[in-house]
Amino acid sequence: MVEWTDQERSIITGIFSNLDYEDVGPKALTRCLIVYPWTQRYFSSFGNLYNADAIKSNPNIAAHGVKVVHGLDRAVKNMDNITAAYTDLSVLHSEKLHVDPDNFRLLADCLTVVIAAKMGNAFTPEKQAAFQKFLSGVVAALGKQYH
Repeated sequence: MVEWTDQERSIITGIFSNLDYEDVGPKALTRCLIVYPWTQRYFSSFGNLYNADAIKSNPNIAAHGVKVVHGLDRAVKNMDNITAAYTDLSVLHSEKLHVDPDNFRLLADCLTVVIAAKMGNAFTPEKQAAFQKFLSGVVAALGKQYH
């Protein structure tokens, strides 16, 4: 279980309250699929992923990116027990979708890059530390079923 300071809670809720899900989600997932092309294997039913331009313009990728980022709302609302909040998603990704759990970390890293680019200088080291701590909790929760 992750321990949160009041400042960390405030930072996380602040980031998500100002987040443009329709922009950040697709950019983060697109970045992940381009930078780490082996992650594309989980999206074979999403159509053309043959190159970066195809991935960037794929509406299925964009929609799933939005869905993923909205899925983080569950963790924001359950910061004191992220593992329990993600039990069903962990089971889904491990037992049905067979997603390599390291891909959660890769996507979290891509999301951090996108958030940093959007926030610019407002993404201070303190905010980045809190955000990465939050995403580490989510990644661990999603990977729980694998252990």
